[in-house]
Amino acid sequence: MFSITQLCHKITHTVTFFYRPLCSNSHHFTSGFRRIEKYLVNPNLNLNDDKDDSTASTSGRYIDNDENENENEGCEDDVYDRASFIHNAKIGANMALKVLQQDGPGFDAKTGLDELGLVVSGLLVREVLVGILKSVGHVNKDRCAKLGYKFFVWSGEKENYNHTVNTYHLIMQIFAESEEYKAMWRLVDEMTEKGYPVTSRTFNILICTCGEAGVAKKVVERFIKSKSFNFRPFSHCFNAILHSLLGIKQYKLIEWVYQQMLADGYQADALTYNIIMYTKYRLGKLGQFHRLLDEMGRSGFPPDFHTFNILLHILGKGDKPAAAVDLLSHMKEVGIEPNVLHFTTLIDGLSRAGNMDACKYFFDEMINCGCEPDVVAYTVMVTGYVTVGQLEKAEEIFTEMFDNGKIPNVYTYNAMIRGLCMAGKFDYACLMLKEMESRGCNPNFLVYSTLVNYLRNAGKLSEAHQVIKQMVEKGQYGHLLHKIRRYRRC
Repeated sequence: MFSITQLCHKITHTVTFFYRPLCSNSHHFTSGFRRIEKYLVNPNLNLNDDKDDSTASTSGRYIDNDENENENEGCEDDVYDRASFIHNAKIGANMALKVLQQDGPGFDAKTGLDELGLVVSGLLVREVLVGILKSVGHVNKDRCAKLGYKFFVWSGEKENYNHTVNTYHLIMQIFAESEEYKAMWRLVDEMTEKGYPVTSRTFNILICTCGEAGVAKKVVERFIKSKSFNFRPFSHCFNAILHSLLGIKQYKLIEWVYQQMLADGYQADALTYNIIMYTKYRLGKLGQFHRLLDEMGRSGFPPDFHTFNILLHILGKGDKPAAAVDLLSHMKEVGIEPNVLHFTTLIDGLSRAGNMDACKYFFDEMINCGCEPDVVAYTVMVTGYVTVGQLEKAEEIFTEMFDNGKIPNVYTYNAMIRGLCMAGKFDYACLMLKEMESRGCNPNFLVYSTLVNYLRNAGKLSEAHQVIKQMVEKGQYGHLLHKIRRYRRC
Protein backbone atom coordinates (compact mmCIF):
# COMPACT_ATOMS: atom_id res chain seq x y z
CA MET A 1 0.00 0.00 0.00
CA PHE A 2 2.86 2.34 0.83
CA SER A 3 4.45 1.79 -2.57
CA ILE A 4 1.23 2.68 -4.33
CA THR A 5 0.90 5.90 -2.35
CA GLN A 6 4.51 6.85 -2.94
CA LEU A 7 4.16 6.16 -6.65
CA CYS A 8 1.01 8.24 -6.88
CA HIS A 9 2.58 11.05 -4.85
CA LYS A 10 5.61 11.26 -7.13
CA ILE A 11 3.61 11.76 -10.27
CA THR A 12 0.50 13.69 -9.26
CA HIS A 13 2.08 16.90 -8.00
CA THR A 14 2.69 17.92 -11.63
CA VAL A 15 -0.76 17.01 -12.93
CA THR A 16 -2.76 19.82 -14.47
CA PHE A 17 -6.47 19.99 -13.80
CA PHE A 18 -7.71 21.17 -17.15
CA TYR A 19 -10.81 19.10 -17.82
CA ARG A 20 -11.59 17.94 -21.34
CA PRO A 21 -14.48 15.49 -21.65
CA LEU A 22 -13.72 12.51 -23.85
CA CYS A 23 -14.20 13.37 -27.50
CA SER A 24 -15.67 16.78 -26.87
CA ASN A 25 -15.19 19.99 -28.78
CA SER A 26 -14.77 23.48 -27.45
CA HIS A 27 -18.52 23.91 -27.19
CA HIS A 28 -18.40 21.85 -23.99
CA PHE A 29 -20.58 19.11 -25.47
CA THR A 30 -19.64 15.87 -23.77
CA SER A 31 -19.20 12.70 -25.76
CA GLY A 32 -21.41 10.47 -23.66
CA PHE A 33 -18.51 8.08 -23.05
CA ARG A 34 -18.16 6.54 -19.63
CA ARG A 35 -15.66 8.70 -17.79
CA ILE A 36 -14.21 7.81 -14.41
CA GLU A 37 -17.40 8.96 -12.72
CA LYS A 38 -19.38 6.51 -14.83
CA TYR A 39 -17.19 3.60 -13.78
CA LEU A 40 -17.78 4.42 -10.13
CA VAL A 41 -21.44 5.23 -10.62
CA ASN A 42 -22.27 1.97 -12.39
CA PRO A 43 -24.00 -0.05 -9.64
CA ASN A 44 -23.38 -3.35 -11.45
CA LEU A 45 -19.63 -3.13 -10.93
CA ASN A 46 -19.36 -3.13 -7.16
CA LEU A 47 -22.84 -3.48 -5.74
CA ASN A 48 -25.29 -6.30 -5.32
CA ASP A 49 -28.08 -6.66 -7.81
CA ASP A 50 -31.35 -5.08 -6.79
CA LYS A 51 -34.78 -4.94 -8.33
CA ASP A 52 -34.73 -1.18 -8.16
CA ASP A 53 -31.67 -0.80 -10.35
CA SER A 54 -32.17 0.90 -13.67
CA THR A 55 -30.65 0.69 -17.10
CA ALA A 56 -30.05 3.47 -19.55
CA SER A 57 -32.20 3.50 -22.64
CA THR A 58 -30.84 4.41 -26.04
CA SER A 59 -32.24 7.88 -25.60
CA GLY A 60 -30.10 8.44 -22.52
CA ARG A 61 -33.09 8.37 -20.16
CA TYR A 62 -33.18 5.91 -17.31
CA ILE A 63 -35.94 3.34 -17.41
CA ASP A 64 -36.61 1.03 -14.52
CA ASN A 65 -36.09 -2.64 -15.26
CA ASP A 66 -39.08 -4.17 -13.54
CA GLU A 67 -41.10 -6.11 -16.05
CA ASN A 68 -41.41 -9.01 -13.64
CA GLU A 69 -42.85 -7.25 -10.60
CA ASN A 70 -46.61 -7.78 -10.89
CA GLU A 71 -47.35 -8.94 -14.34
CA ASN A 72 -45.90 -12.46 -14.15
CA GLU A 73 -48.43 -13.88 -11.72
CA GLY A 74 -50.12 -16.89 -13.24
CA CYS A 75 -47.66 -17.02 -16.14
CA GLU A 76 -44.59 -18.57 -14.56
CA ASP A 77 -45.61 -22.22 -15.02
CA ASP A 78 -46.33 -21.99 -18.68
CA VAL A 79 -43.90 -20.42 -21.12
CA TYR A 80 -46.57 -20.15 -23.79
CA ASP A 81 -49.00 -18.35 -21.46
CA ARG A 82 -46.24 -15.99 -20.37
CA ALA A 83 -45.32 -15.14 -23.96
CA SER A 84 -48.98 -14.60 -24.77
CA PHE A 85 -49.41 -12.38 -21.72
CA ILE A 86 -46.45 -10.20 -22.68
CA HIS A 87 -47.60 -10.01 -26.30
CA ASN A 88 -51.11 -8.95 -25.31
CA ALA A 89 -49.78 -6.37 -22.83
CA LYS A 90 -47.62 -4.77 -25.51
CA ILE A 91 -50.52 -4.67 -27.97
CA GLY A 92 -52.73 -3.15 -25.28
CA ALA A 93 -50.06 -0.55 -24.52
CA ASN A 94 -49.89 0.47 -28.17
CA MET A 95 -53.67 0.83 -28.24
CA ALA A 96 -53.60 2.93 -25.07
CA LEU A 97 -50.90 5.20 -26.50
CA LYS A 98 -52.97 5.81 -29.62
CA VAL A 99 -55.97 6.76 -27.51
CA LEU A 100 -53.88 9.09 -25.36
CA GLN A 101 -52.59 10.83 -28.48
CA GLN A 102 -56.18 11.77 -29.34
CA ASP A 103 -56.76 13.51 -26.01
CA GLY A 104 -57.99 17.07 -26.41
CA PRO A 105 -61.11 19.20 -26.88
CA GLY A 106 -64.02 16.95 -27.77
CA PHE A 107 -62.24 13.72 -26.78
CA ASP A 108 -61.66 12.45 -23.25
CA ALA A 109 -58.77 10.01 -23.12
CA LYS A 110 -60.00 8.36 -19.91
CA THR A 111 -63.30 7.45 -21.54
CA GLY A 112 -61.44 6.19 -24.57
CA LEU A 113 -59.22 4.02 -22.38
CA ASP A 114 -62.26 2.57 -20.59
CA GLU A 115 -63.78 1.60 -23.92
CA LEU A 116 -60.69 -0.42 -24.83
CA GLY A 117 -61.48 -2.91 -22.06
CA LEU A 118 -57.82 -3.42 -21.25
CA VAL A 119 -56.59 -5.77 -18.53
CA VAL A 120 -54.38 -3.40 -16.53
CA SER A 121 -51.12 -5.00 -15.38
CA GLY A 122 -47.72 -3.81 -14.29
CA LEU A 123 -46.27 -4.59 -17.70
CA LEU A 124 -48.98 -2.70 -19.59
CA VAL A 125 -48.58 0.39 -17.36
CA ARG A 126 -44.83 0.24 -17.73
CA GLU A 127 -45.00 -0.04 -21.54
CA VAL A 128 -47.31 2.96 -21.80
CA LEU A 129 -45.25 5.15 -19.48
CA VAL A 130 -41.99 4.16 -21.18
CA GLY A 131 -43.57 5.02 -24.54
CA ILE A 132 -44.51 8.48 -23.26
CA LEU A 133 -41.08 8.97 -21.65
CA LYS A 134 -39.29 8.19 -24.91
CA SER A 135 -41.44 10.68 -26.79
CA VAL A 136 -40.80 13.66 -24.48
CA GLY A 137 -39.26 16.52 -26.44
CA HIS A 138 -38.78 20.24 -26.22
CA VAL A 139 -42.01 21.00 -28.08
CA ASN A 140 -44.35 18.41 -26.55
CA LYS A 141 -43.07 18.17 -22.97
CA ASP A 142 -46.15 19.81 -21.39
CA ARG A 143 -48.50 17.48 -23.24
CA CYS A 144 -46.41 14.40 -22.38
CA ALA A 145 -46.51 15.30 -18.67
CA LYS A 146 -50.28 15.74 -18.83
CA LEU A 147 -50.91 12.48 -20.70
CA GLY A 148 -48.49 10.52 -18.54
CA TYR A 149 -50.19 11.63 -15.35
CA LYS A 150 -53.67 11.11 -16.78
CA PHE A 151 -52.82 7.50 -17.61
CA PHE A 152 -51.09 7.06 -14.23
CA VAL A 153 -54.24 8.17 -12.40
CA TRP A 154 -56.56 6.16 -14.66
CA SER A 155 -54.61 2.91 -14.27
CA GLY A 156 -54.23 3.41 -10.52
CA GLU A 157 -58.01 3.42 -10.12
CA LYS A 158 -58.47 -0.04 -11.67
CA GLU A 159 -59.33 -3.09 -9.60
CA ASN A 160 -56.72 -5.78 -9.00
CA TYR A 161 -53.89 -3.39 -9.81
CA ASN A 162 -51.68 -1.23 -7.60
CA HIS A 163 -48.86 1.02 -8.67
CA THR A 164 -45.34 -0.06 -7.71
CA VAL A 165 -42.31 1.99 -6.72
CA ASN A 166 -40.99 1.58 -10.25
CA THR A 167 -44.21 2.92 -11.73
CA TYR A 168 -43.81 6.01 -9.56
CA HIS A 169 -40.24 6.32 -10.78
CA LEU A 170 -41.37 6.27 -14.40
CA ILE A 171 -43.97 9.01 -13.97
CA MET A 172 -41.42 10.99 -11.93
CA GLN A 173 -38.97 10.64 -14.80
CA ILE A 174 -41.61 11.92 -17.23
CA PHE A 175 -42.16 14.94 -14.98
CA ALA A 176 -38.40 15.47 -14.74
CA GLU A 177 -37.95 15.38 -18.52
CA SER A 178 -40.94 17.72 -18.86
CA GLU A 179 -39.50 20.09 -16.22
CA GLU A 180 -42.56 19.67 -14.00
CA TYR A 181 -40.51 19.67 -10.81
CA LYS A 182 -43.27 20.60 -8.35
CA ALA A 183 -45.42 17.74 -9.64
CA MET A 184 -42.46 15.41 -9.27
CA TRP A 185 -42.02 16.37 -5.62
CA ARG A 186 -45.74 15.87 -4.98
CA LEU A 187 -45.33 12.29 -6.17
CA VAL A 188 -42.55 11.75 -3.63
CA ASP A 189 -44.86 12.99 -0.87
CA GLU A 190 -47.62 10.74 -2.18
CA MET A 191 -45.27 7.75 -2.13
CA THR A 192 -44.34 8.47 1.46
CA GLU A 193 -47.96 8.91 2.53
CA LYS A 194 -48.93 5.59 0.95
CA GLY A 195 -46.05 3.73 2.58
CA TYR A 196 -43.97 3.12 -0.53
CA PRO A 197 -40.21 2.93 0.07
CA VAL A 198 -38.34 5.99 -1.16
CA THR A 199 -35.21 4.38 -2.61
CA SER A 200 -31.80 5.41 -3.86
CA ARG A 201 -33.33 5.39 -7.34
CA THR A 202 -35.90 7.95 -6.19
CA PHE A 203 -33.12 10.11 -4.84
CA ASN A 204 -31.14 9.75 -8.06
CA ILE A 205 -34.05 11.01 -10.17
CA LEU A 206 -34.54 13.99 -7.88
CA ILE A 207 -30.90 14.97 -7.47
CA CYS A 208 -30.26 14.80 -11.21
CA THR A 209 -33.00 17.36 -11.84
CA CYS A 210 -31.95 19.84 -9.18
CA GLY A 211 -29.02 21.39 -10.99
CA GLU A 212 -28.07 24.20 -8.66
CA ALA A 213 -26.03 23.20 -5.62
CA GLY A 214 -28.24 25.20 -3.27
CA VAL A 215 -31.32 23.25 -4.29
CA ALA A 216 -29.37 20.00 -4.32
CA LYS A 217 -28.25 20.53 -0.74
CA LYS A 218 -31.86 20.82 0.40
CA VAL A 219 -32.67 17.56 -1.36
CA VAL A 220 -29.72 15.84 0.31
CA GLU A 221 -30.68 17.13 3.76
CA ARG A 222 -34.22 15.88 3.29
CA PHE A 223 -33.04 12.38 2.42
CA ILE A 224 -30.45 12.23 5.21
CA LYS A 225 -33.18 13.03 7.73
CA SER A 226 -35.85 10.86 6.11
CA LYS A 227 -36.72 7.65 7.93
CA SER A 228 -38.47 6.28 4.84
CA PHE A 229 -35.35 6.44 2.64
CA ASN A 230 -34.62 2.86 1.54
CA PHE A 231 -31.08 2.98 0.19
CA ARG A 232 -30.83 -0.46 -1.44
CA PRO A 233 -28.44 -1.78 -2.80
CA PHE A 234 -25.96 0.44 -0.91
CA SER A 235 -24.48 -0.31 2.50
CA HIS A 236 -25.94 2.90 3.95
CA CYS A 237 -27.79 6.05 2.94
CA PHE A 238 -24.66 8.18 2.60
CA ASN A 239 -23.17 5.89 -0.04
CA ALA A 240 -26.42 6.08 -2.00
CA ILE A 241 -26.26 9.86 -1.89
CA LEU A 242 -22.54 10.08 -2.71
CA HIS A 243 -23.11 7.68 -5.59
CA SER A 244 -25.77 9.91 -7.14
CA LEU A 245 -23.89 13.16 -6.56
CA LEU A 246 -20.84 11.79 -8.35
CA GLY A 247 -22.94 11.19 -11.45
CA ILE A 248 -23.75 14.91 -11.69
CA LYS A 249 -20.26 16.07 -10.64
CA GLN A 250 -21.37 17.85 -7.46
CA TYR A 251 -17.93 17.57 -5.92
CA LYS A 252 -18.32 20.29 -3.28
CA LEU A 253 -21.58 18.73 -2.17
CA ILE A 254 -19.90 15.32 -2.00
CA GLU A 255 -17.38 16.75 0.47
CA TRP A 256 -20.19 18.14 2.61
CA VAL A 257 -22.10 14.84 2.63
CA TYR A 258 -18.92 12.96 3.53
CA GLN A 259 -18.42 15.21 6.56
CA GLN A 260 -22.05 14.60 7.59
CA MET A 261 -21.44 10.89 7.23
CA LEU A 262 -18.41 10.94 9.53
CA ALA A 263 -20.25 13.15 12.03
CA ASP A 264 -23.08 10.58 12.17
CA GLY A 265 -20.62 7.82 13.00
CA TYR A 266 -20.70 5.96 9.68
CA GLN A 267 -17.52 4.25 8.48
CA ALA A 268 -16.26 4.54 4.91
CA ASP A 269 -16.06 1.40 2.78
CA ALA A 270 -14.25 0.81 -0.55
CA LEU A 271 -16.97 2.56 -2.56
CA THR A 272 -16.89 5.58 -0.24
CA TYR A 273 -13.11 5.86 -0.46
CA ASN A 274 -13.07 5.63 -4.24
CA ILE A 275 -15.72 8.32 -4.63
CA ILE A 276 -14.08 10.67 -2.11
CA MET A 277 -10.59 10.14 -3.53
CA TYR A 278 -11.77 10.90 -7.04
CA THR A 279 -13.60 13.96 -5.72
CA LYS A 280 -10.42 15.24 -4.06
CA TYR A 281 -8.54 14.69 -7.30
CA ARG A 282 -11.15 16.59 -9.30
CA LEU A 283 -10.94 19.47 -6.83
CA GLY A 284 -7.14 19.52 -7.01
CA LYS A 285 -6.68 18.51 -3.37
CA LEU A 286 -3.86 16.03 -3.92
CA GLY A 287 -2.65 16.12 -0.33
CA GLN A 288 -6.03 14.91 0.88
CA PHE A 289 -6.10 12.37 -1.97
CA HIS A 290 -2.87 10.76 -0.71
CA ARG A 291 -4.05 10.75 2.89
CA LEU A 292 -7.27 9.00 1.89
CA LEU A 293 -5.32 6.43 -0.13
CA ASP A 294 -3.22 5.66 2.96
CA GLU A 295 -6.31 5.60 5.18
CA MET A 296 -8.09 3.24 2.81
CA GLY A 297 -5.31 0.65 3.23
CA ARG A 298 -5.11 1.08 6.99
CA SER A 299 -8.88 0.57 7.24
CA GLY A 300 -8.60 -2.83 5.59
CA PHE A 301 -9.60 -1.85 2.06
CA PRO A 302 -6.73 -2.48 -0.38
CA PRO A 303 -6.84 -0.71 -3.76
CA ASP A 304 -9.49 -2.37 -5.93
CA PHE A 305 -10.52 -2.35 -9.57
CA HIS A 306 -11.77 1.24 -9.37
CA THR A 307 -8.90 2.56 -7.26
CA PHE A 308 -6.36 1.42 -9.84
CA ASN A 309 -8.49 2.94 -12.58
CA ILE A 310 -8.36 6.32 -10.81
CA LEU A 311 -4.59 6.04 -10.39
CA LEU A 312 -4.15 5.18 -14.07
CA HIS A 313 -6.27 8.19 -14.97
CA ILE A 314 -3.96 10.42 -12.92
CA LEU A 315 -0.82 8.84 -14.38
CA GLY A 316 -2.12 9.29 -17.91
CA LYS A 317 -3.02 12.95 -17.50
CA GLY A 318 0.33 13.51 -15.78
CA ASP A 319 2.08 12.04 -18.86
CA LYS A 320 3.88 9.41 -16.78
CA PRO A 321 3.95 6.30 -19.01
CA ALA A 322 6.90 4.69 -17.14
CA ALA A 323 5.04 4.94 -13.83
CA ALA A 324 1.95 3.51 -15.55
CA VAL A 325 3.98 0.45 -16.62
CA ASP A 326 5.01 -0.07 -12.99
CA LEU A 327 1.43 0.30 -11.78
CA LEU A 328 0.10 -2.19 -14.34
CA SER A 329 2.74 -4.67 -13.21
CA HIS A 330 1.81 -4.09 -9.56
CA MET A 331 -1.85 -4.74 -10.38
CA LYS A 332 -0.96 -8.18 -11.70
CA GLU A 333 1.14 -8.88 -8.61
CA VAL A 334 -1.84 -8.23 -6.32
CA GLY A 335 -4.17 -10.33 -8.46
CA ILE A 336 -6.00 -7.65 -10.44
CA GLU A 337 -5.58 -8.27 -14.14
CA PRO A 338 -5.73 -5.01 -16.15
CA ASN A 339 -8.61 -5.04 -18.61
CA VAL A 340 -9.83 -2.90 -21.50
CA LEU A 341 -11.23 -0.31 -19.09
CA HIS A 342 -7.89 0.23 -17.37
CA PHE A 343 -5.94 0.53 -20.62
CA THR A 344 -8.56 2.84 -22.15
CA THR A 345 -8.50 5.10 -19.08
CA LEU A 346 -4.72 5.32 -19.27
CA ILE A 347 -4.69 5.91 -23.04
CA ASP A 348 -7.29 8.65 -22.74
CA GLY A 349 -5.24 10.43 -20.08
CA LEU A 350 -2.08 10.20 -22.17
CA SER A 351 -3.93 11.48 -25.24
CA ARG A 352 -5.05 14.51 -23.23
CA ALA A 353 -1.38 15.07 -22.43
CA GLY A 354 -0.63 14.86 -26.15
CA ASN A 355 1.62 11.78 -25.86
CA MET A 356 0.29 9.71 -28.74
CA ASP A 357 3.45 7.58 -28.94
CA ALA A 358 2.70 6.32 -25.42
CA CYS A 359 -0.96 5.87 -26.38
CA LYS A 360 0.04 3.62 -29.27
CA TYR A 361 2.40 1.65 -27.01
CA PHE A 362 -0.32 0.91 -24.46
CA PHE A 363 -2.89 0.26 -27.18
CA ASP A 364 -0.62 -2.44 -28.60
CA GLU A 365 0.19 -3.68 -25.10
CA MET A 366 -3.54 -4.03 -24.40
CA ILE A 367 -3.83 -6.34 -27.42
CA ASN A 368 -0.69 -8.27 -26.42
CA CYS A 369 -2.25 -8.87 -22.98
CA GLY A 370 -5.25 -10.50 -24.64
CA CYS A 371 -7.60 -7.56 -24.18
CA GLU A 372 -9.57 -6.88 -27.34
CA PRO A 373 -10.06 -3.12 -27.85
CA ASP A 374 -13.71 -2.07 -27.84
CA VAL A 375 -15.36 0.80 -29.68
CA VAL A 376 -14.54 3.24 -26.87
CA ALA A 377 -10.83 2.30 -26.93
CA TYR A 378 -10.68 2.80 -30.70
CA THR A 379 -12.54 6.09 -30.43
CA VAL A 380 -10.13 7.40 -27.80
CA MET A 381 -7.24 6.64 -30.17
CA VAL A 382 -8.97 8.25 -33.14
CA THR A 383 -9.81 11.35 -31.11
CA GLY A 384 -6.28 11.60 -29.76
CA TYR A 385 -4.72 11.52 -33.22
CA VAL A 386 -7.22 14.06 -34.53
CA THR A 387 -6.49 16.40 -31.61
CA VAL A 388 -2.75 16.43 -32.34
CA GLY A 389 -3.36 16.85 -36.07
CA GLN A 390 -2.32 13.35 -37.18
CA LEU A 391 -5.27 12.64 -39.46
CA GLU A 392 -3.57 9.83 -41.41
CA LYS A 393 -3.00 7.81 -38.24
CA ALA A 394 -6.57 8.52 -37.14
CA GLU A 395 -7.77 7.15 -40.47
CA GLU A 396 -5.62 4.03 -39.99
CA ILE A 397 -7.20 3.34 -36.60
CA PHE A 398 -10.65 4.08 -38.04
CA THR A 399 -10.07 1.51 -40.81
CA GLU A 400 -8.67 -0.97 -38.31
CA MET A 401 -11.93 -0.77 -36.39
CA PHE A 402 -13.88 -2.08 -39.37
CA ASP A 403 -11.26 -4.74 -40.09
CA ASN A 404 -11.70 -6.04 -36.53
CA GLY A 405 -15.48 -6.02 -36.67
CA LYS A 406 -16.02 -2.93 -34.52
CA ILE A 407 -18.68 -0.51 -35.73
CA PRO A 408 -17.84 3.18 -35.08
CA ASN A 409 -20.34 5.05 -32.96
CA VAL A 410 -21.50 8.64 -33.25
CA TYR A 411 -18.49 9.95 -31.29
CA THR A 412 -16.01 8.11 -33.50
CA TYR A 413 -17.63 9.66 -36.55
CA ASN A 414 -17.65 13.08 -34.92
CA ALA A 415 -13.90 12.85 -34.29
CA MET A 416 -13.26 11.85 -37.91
CA ILE A 417 -15.48 14.62 -39.26
CA ARG A 418 -13.65 17.12 -37.05
CA GLY A 419 -10.30 15.82 -38.26
CA LEU A 420 -11.32 16.06 -41.91
CA CYS A 421 -12.54 19.61 -41.38
CA MET A 422 -9.32 20.58 -39.60
CA ALA A 423 -7.42 19.30 -42.65
CA GLY A 424 -9.68 21.29 -44.99
CA LYS A 425 -11.24 18.16 -46.48
CA PHE A 426 -14.80 19.42 -46.26
CA ASP A 427 -16.17 17.30 -49.11
CA TYR A 428 -14.97 14.17 -47.36
CA ALA A 429 -16.39 15.41 -44.08
CA CYS A 430 -19.83 15.81 -45.68
CA LEU A 431 -19.51 12.35 -47.22
CA MET A 432 -18.63 10.99 -43.78
CA LEU A 433 -21.92 12.40 -42.49
CA LYS A 434 -23.80 10.49 -45.20
CA GLU A 435 -21.76 7.35 -44.58
CA MET A 436 -22.62 7.21 -40.90
CA GLU A 437 -26.31 7.56 -41.72
CA SER A 438 -26.10 4.78 -44.31
CA ARG A 439 -24.58 2.52 -41.64
CA GLY A 440 -27.47 3.20 -39.29
CA CYS A 441 -25.56 5.58 -37.01
CA ASN A 442 -27.76 8.65 -36.61
CA PRO A 443 -25.86 11.95 -36.18
CA ASN A 444 -26.45 13.76 -32.91
CA PHE A 445 -26.40 17.51 -32.35
CA LEU A 446 -22.67 17.41 -31.63
CA VAL A 447 -21.94 16.04 -35.11
CA TYR A 448 -24.15 18.60 -36.86
CA SER A 449 -22.73 21.52 -34.89
CA THR A 450 -19.13 20.40 -35.46
CA LEU A 451 -19.58 20.19 -39.22
CA VAL A 452 -21.65 23.37 -39.53
CA ASN A 453 -19.26 25.50 -37.48
CA TYR A 454 -16.18 24.36 -39.38
CA LEU A 455 -17.93 24.98 -42.70
CA ARG A 456 -19.01 28.45 -41.62
CA ASN A 457 -15.56 29.36 -40.34
CA ALA A 458 -14.13 28.31 -43.71
CA GLY A 459 -16.59 30.60 -45.48
CA LYS A 460 -18.59 27.70 -46.90
CA LEU A 461 -21.94 29.17 -45.89
CA SER A 462 -23.97 27.40 -48.58
CA GLU A 463 -22.69 23.98 -47.48
CA ALA A 464 -23.30 24.84 -43.83
CA HIS A 465 -26.86 25.89 -44.62
CA GLN A 466 -27.40 22.61 -46.45
CA VAL A 467 -26.34 20.60 -43.39
CA ILE A 468 -28.66 22.65 -41.17
CA LYS A 469 -31.50 22.12 -43.64
CA GLN A 470 -30.86 18.39 -43.63
CA MET A 471 -30.95 18.35 -39.81
CA VAL A 472 -34.21 20.30 -39.66
CA GLU A 473 -35.89 18.19 -42.37
CA LYS A 474 -35.26 15.13 -40.23
CA GLY A 475 -37.16 16.80 -37.42
CA GLN A 476 -34.20 16.67 -35.06
CA TYR A 477 -32.68 19.29 -32.77
CA GLY A 478 -34.75 22.14 -34.18
CA HIS A 479 -35.02 23.65 -30.71
CA LEU A 480 -31.19 23.74 -30.52
CA LEU A 481 -30.74 25.53 -33.82
CA HIS A 482 -30.05 28.82 -32.08
CA LYS A 483 -26.95 27.27 -30.52
CA ILE A 484 -25.41 26.52 -33.89
CA ARG A 485 -26.04 30.07 -35.00
CA ARG A 486 -24.67 31.51 -31.78
CA TYR A 487 -21.43 29.54 -31.65
CA ARG A 488 -18.87 30.96 -34.02
CA ARG A 489 -15.87 28.81 -33.20
CA CYS A 490 -15.07 25.14 -32.74
